[in-house]
Amino acid sequence: MNDKYLTVTALTRYLKRKIDTDPHLRNIWLRGEISNFKHHSRGHMYMTIKDEHAKIQAVMFAGNNRFLKFRPENGMSVLIRGEVSIYEAHGQYQLYIHEMEPDGIGSLYLAFEQLKDKLQKKGYFDPKYKKPLPLYPKHIGVITSPTGAAVRDIITTIKRRYPIVKVTVLPVFVQGPNAAPSIVRAIEKANEMDFDVLIVGRGGGSIEELWSFNEEPVADAIFRSNIPIISAVGHETDVTISDYVADLRAPTPTGAAELAVPSQLEIREKIIHFVQRLNKQMQREITDATKRLHNLQEAYAFRYPFQVMNQKEQELDRFVERLERSFSHLLNSKMDEYRNVFQRLQVMKPSRQMQMARETLRENEKRLKVSMERLVERNTKELAYRIDRLTLLNPLEIMKRGFALPYTENGNIIRSVRQVEPTDHISVQVADGTISCEILEVKEEEEIGK
Repeated sequence: MNDKYLTVTALTRYLKRKIDTDPHLRNIWLRGEISNFKHHSRGHMYMTIKDEHAKIQAVMFAGNNRFLKFRPENGMSVLIRGEVSIYEAHGQYQLYIHEMEPDGIGSLYLAFEQLKDKLQKKGYFDPKYKKPLPLYPKHIGVITSPTGAAVRDIITTIKRRYPIVKVTVLPVFVQGPNAAPSIVRAIEKANEMDFDVLIVGRGGGSIEELWSFNEEPVADAIFRSNIPIISAVGHETDVTISDYVADLRAPTPTGAAELAVPSQLEIREKIIHFVQRLNKQMQREITDATKRLHNLQEAYAFRYPFQVMNQKEQELDRFVERLERSFSHLLNSKMDEYRNVFQRLQVMKPSRQMQMARETLRENEKRLKVSMERLVERNTKELAYRIDRLTLLNPLEIMKRGFALPYTENGNIIRSVRQVEPTDHISVQVADGTISCEILEVKEEEEIGK
């Protein structure tokens, strides 16, 4: 008997062949919103594409997503071209994406804004990292296409403005898939050479043609460069990521050449101006020196040198006498200081100090002995006085004079006749012992008075 039951695998494969052979599902165009986006470490992108009423699992393999100009995100509305098939392991149909772009905004513009935001957060645009350009460069590197109009404009402008500078062109691709790697290699190679300034750019074009200057590897190479870089991409209205990262942005390639070198005409004018200022200053110096020379020639010392010499000889004698007196005074003063110090040292000899210390010790011992004797005598008298006072207050001393203390059987002191009754036993404490008694009669004080 034939088995009419299929296995799950057989059913799944049957459905997969049905879907894979349907021409309507081999190339579909889909609009939807991304959710559950995940970029796998192997490069594949997994996500869910949904609208208001349905959703479908989707995958975009690394071979396809490497050409994306933007970074997919959850909540982004996208336009997709792909195909539908079944993933046999889970038995579910899913969308295999071949192409994808943002819905409502160009993918290149979105990629530009995303990369700009990313690099700005990393600090690539911070002015503190901008390197100053040298005033008078000796060697300029131009990284651009060797056949474009931009390189001719740059070289012509540099040679016109500053012909003594050396210019080297590092040819690169400026558009197409090989452009970005070519520009990165040229910047890295230039940093191994003796350039003072680098001009990186190209002539104008569409955003697609300029896109190599919006690539992240190019931005990284510009940021890492130790040589100042002028970005000269397109026309004045064209703005690229390279413009933000570079040390200086030029509106055009010709403008970059003007920024890279000074103008020989301006330098010549400055030299002429400095020469004129120098001549005027030198003329003033010569005039002032001539006046000083004339004054010196008319001075008394030059007209009567022997009189001046005799006068200076007398002044020298006075100075020598003053010097000798000062030296003698200083010597006597130092001798007096020496004698005072010597006398003080004699007084402060260790043997004399020891003798004085012994005398002081003996004197202090005598004073201490007298003070201790007085203190003992005073404290002895005070102790005797306090003992006498304590003796007067001692109950035992009072009892010796005939007084006694009666106690009840419970040990309470009897202070009133109301505390006892006839036949009660009490104890009476006297000075030398205790007497046990029995109450025969109780009389209050009023009855005694009667």
